[in-house]
Amino acid sequence: MTLESSPADGFAARIDLGTRALLARLTASMSPQALALAWLDWASHLAVSPGKGLQVGLQAACQAAQLVGYRWAALAAPTQAVPPVTDRRFADPAWRQWPFNLLHQSFLLHERLWDGATHGVRGVEPHHEQLVAFFARQWLDMLSPGNFGPTNPVVLRRTMEEAGNNLWRGHLNLVEDARRLLAGEPPAGAENFVPGREVAVTPGKVVLRNRVMELIQYAPAAAGAQVHPEPLLVVPAWIMKYYILDLSPHNSLIRYLVAQGRTVFCISWKNPGEAERDLGMDDYLEEGFHAALDAVNAIVPQQPVHAVGYCLGGTLLAIAAAAMARDGDHRLATMTLFAAQTDFAEPGELGLFIDESEVSLLEAQMARTGYLTAGQMAGAFQMLRSYDLLWSRLVGDYLLGERPAMNDLMAWNADATRMPAKMHGQYLRRLFLHDDLAQGRYPVRGRPVALADLTLPVFMVGTETDHVAPWRSVFKLQYQTLAEITFVLTSGGHNAGIVSEPGHPRRHYRLLTHPAGAPYVAPEEWLGLAPVAEGSWWPEWVQWLRQRSADPGAPPRMGAPRRGYPVLGDAPGRYVLEK
Repeated sequence: MTLESSPADGFAARIDLGTRALLARLTASMSPQALALAWLDWASHLAVSPGKGLQVGLQAACQAAQLVGYRWAALAAPTQAVPPVTDRRFADPAWRQWPFNLLHQSFLLHERLWDGATHGVRGVEPHHEQLVAFFARQWLDMLSPGNFGPTNPVVLRRTMEEAGNNLWRGHLNLVEDARRLLAGEPPAGAENFVPGREVAVTPGKVVLRNRVMELIQYAPAAAGAQVHPEPLLVVPAWIMKYYILDLSPHNSLIRYLVAQGRTVFCISWKNPGEAERDLGMDDYLEEGFHAALDAVNAIVPQQPVHAVGYCLGGTLLAIAAAAMARDGDHRLATMTLFAAQTDFAEPGELGLFIDESEVSLLEAQMARTGYLTAGQMAGAFQMLRSYDLLWSRLVGDYLLGERPAMNDLMAWNADATRMPAKMHGQYLRRLFLHDDLAQGRYPVRGRPVALADLTLPVFMVGTETDHVAPWRSVFKLQYQTLAEITFVLTSGGHNAGIVSEPGHPRRHYRLLTHPAGAPYVAPEEWLGLAPVAEGSWWPEWVQWLRQRSADPGAPPRMGAPRRGYPVLGDAPGRYVLEK
């Protein structure tokens, strides 16, 4: 028996797995080795870069002079002095008064100094540079004078005006939040947005249920209404619950599509637990997308399908469509991708949490639990937008005593899901770490797929402030295939940019169609060519679908019992209610 195949090898692996799982619990699944290596890489290269050190020193001296100049100008005319740095965190006029003007300007200049020091050090690995700069910014954000009552003039003013009642309300908010957290309850107000009651109320029926998902078929908008013959199949991400696309009646994309004469089917993924730990990407492809497509073909026979994918669901759809193109399967009429990446070489700030060390730590923890918890994903997203999602809320809720009213999108965001251990590990390694899909290495049914095989028309949506799927990364499909691509860049972020119903205030978008086989247009050039339009992009998409659909006729029946797809119950089904 060789050492490699000895029983001791498996025993050693189990010890290592357990140790990493314990480390993950102690560090909130953040790899200390990855962070230590990044800091060592940056610090050691900075130490042998005297020119960079001199540059940082000169920047510090210049900023000190700016601060002194601002101090004297503010003494003469506090409200008219122009601060060296402006930032939306300190927009209230109270920050222009002494000593808070110097306090927040000193903080912002210090933040700018660290940004200069952590970027541009020659020899540092790009990933390490991004990691160091990100965590330096996180530490500074935590120490912002706006986060503490005695150094926040807005909090001090409110406390004086209300004789401390704001702090008492903040105390009650803190107690309530702590109680809900310990009890495993949703945030205050989320109980007013229950799927099937206030949200996810578009009428429909569950026509398929398996261990991975339920398939919902939505009813026509009205009795006797006519619909286009080609059905829509919506594939949401299993990192979220599907009703992001069916929120309240006024901002439900699914209800909007039904009202436009569309037969809509939507996948509702099961919220996995320990029992689903061994579900992998192939299971989500076969028992998710392909099982749903087979059901749609049975209920609406002999009609091509408009397939729609959102976020990770869009990535899965692109994989499936590429495999279908490879195998000569022409059941899809078009493909629409909402904020979905097909190339992960530049995934944005989310890539900060994904390297070999981090993934091995997550895999060890998931091996113990069987899934990635919803809280872990939420924590990562909070770090990406720490001011908007964490610090500003803490100040508002606990220091100002102002709890914002819960809305449907906030309640949906709190209704998070888990992810199976096997699937999430494969997703991180195959797509993020190795970029197998973009490189033509991603296997489906034993053979790799290539996005270059795609020939069907594509409609893509990217959002301007997306931290999950940056629009320039989404845009990359334009040089991965010669298919016709209509690309929309809309205002908003990963969720709010998609939930952008007509009539929503302060919305705009750009749209440009890249003809099949035309030369590649780079993102910055595309920005210069695509005109800005005010309003929602939803009507543009509906028009695009209409141009690729036949004339309306009688709607199909709900389900197809004789073909094995009986009606199993009313929408929104069971799986969306699982916690």
